[in-house]
Amino acid sequence: MIQIYDFGSQYTQLIARRVRELNVFCEILPFYEFSKINNDVKGIILSGSPYSVLDEGSPRIDFGQILGNIPVMGVCYGAQLYAHTQGGSVSKSIAREYGRANLNYISNHPLFKNISSGTQVWMSHGDAIGTLPQQCEILCSTADIPVAGYADDLSKFYGVQFHPEVYHSEHGQQLISNFVVDICGLSQTWTPQSFVEMTVEELKIQLAGQKVLIGLSGGVDSTVAAMLLHRAIGKNLYCVFVDNGLLRKNEFAIVLESYKGMGLNVIGVQAADEFLEALNGVSDPETKRKIIGNKFIEVFEREALAIKDVNYLAQGTIYPDVIESVSVKGPSATIKSHHNVGGLPEKMNLKVVEPLRFLFKDEVRRVGAALDIPEIILNRHPFPGPGLAIRIIGDLTKAKLDVLREADHIFVEGLKAHGLYNKVWQAFVVLLPVQSVGVMGDERTYENVVVLRAVGSTDGMTADWSQLPAEFLGKMSNDIINKVRGINRVVYDISSKPPATIEWE
Repeated sequence: MIQIYDFGSQYTQLIARRVRELNVFCEILPFYEFSKINNDVKGIILSGSPYSVLDEGSPRIDFGQILGNIPVMGVCYGAQLYAHTQGGSVSKSIAREYGRANLNYISNHPLFKNISSGTQVWMSHGDAIGTLPQQCEILCSTADIPVAGYADDLSKFYGVQFHPEVYHSEHGQQLISNFVVDICGLSQTWTPQSFVEMTVEELKIQLAGQKVLIGLSGGVDSTVAAMLLHRAIGKNLYCVFVDNGLLRKNEFAIVLESYKGMGLNVIGVQAADEFLEALNGVSDPETKRKIIGNKFIEVFEREALAIKDVNYLAQGTIYPDVIESVSVKGPSATIKSHHNVGGLPEKMNLKVVEPLRFLFKDEVRRVGAALDIPEIILNRHPFPGPGLAIRIIGDLTKAKLDVLREADHIFVEGLKAHGLYNKVWQAFVVLLPVQSVGVMGDERTYENVVVLRAVGSTDGMTADWSQLPAEFLGKMSNDIINKVRGINRVVYDISSKPPATIEWE
């Protein structure tokens, strides 16, 4: 595999994505875990960073343990760090480069195989490499930066000042392939099917004779995790699917039926009244999340205790959850207040198993396809753990949930009917605590406003609003206003993330 050491770059996850697109396994580690190198590691990539190597206290690693043994590629900060610590020099740039640049010189080196002079790259740096350590050669330059890339073949170190992982670097994927496949010699065999086979075998060994519990949500992550476990331990997997009263229209029945058709051992729990009672009168979104999380633990524990001798709790944790829980500065940080089932494992003295903890969202879907999971679940848009509770701004009532559920159903089914559902990352309706004047027939109305939200994204970390056809939006507005009593105005959200978020709360 390839190890990627993170110095705090906003692009680190993109490096991992590009490596995995080559069907090569990789993992991201914070720079201070640089000693975690074993015989499976055939190459190392050092990320960029918001720091300067000239800053006091900026991140450092010990190059001595790897030089000449394992190929290493430094990207931006990683390239500067090697030059700065191995006898070269780095200084503040006279001409800083941010954004697009062109390589006006490229040497005939394996790192730049099939990459021609003039290619566009993406720069993001305020420092520049002045002189290189001994035995290094310049591999590429721009009009402003003499050392845009270099190599120390004797030490097996390769540095580039630009970001090959970013889409705007035209031949960035070719350069990453040249390093990973040609220089490091990795075989491109890490496919969804190979992941399934490897993971199932590992789970069989880890969980032999054990009973495992998993909470299903109807989403891709928990479903794929459940199917991997089902293949490994069969009926020793117990699945719990809770109707918390905050699901979409008919979702509990439809998804529960889908699960049973997949051969899973599923317990369906009707707990809507408990959740709605606990949420009565609550308006603050973070308080809603905590109440829902605590109530879910309570319901889940009650159902779990009915099953004897359970030793493991399975979770659909995916790689961005793992990465976001670790700060490159050292101490871990909690990013999500409502992730999986909180304190349940500790409370019930259960061990945790996370079959998907090394996968990105798009990889989970590909693994799901290899497991023959139905499209109704596999292609389902992301749905928040707190459900419709955070799509009603303000306090919750059953009447508001009913209104939102109907409007959301019309919008989502409309997207499917017009062939647009799979063209957006996520789409939903938000009910505002706002009423506006309208006219229906000859009568004045004073009713609710709803927001349609549809975004495009790859992994949810950034997103842009989807430019749905005006005719389609007009039809959705008409259908919602005419068919859902209590709504007289529909608006469309055209905010990107950042600065907005995908969800409203």
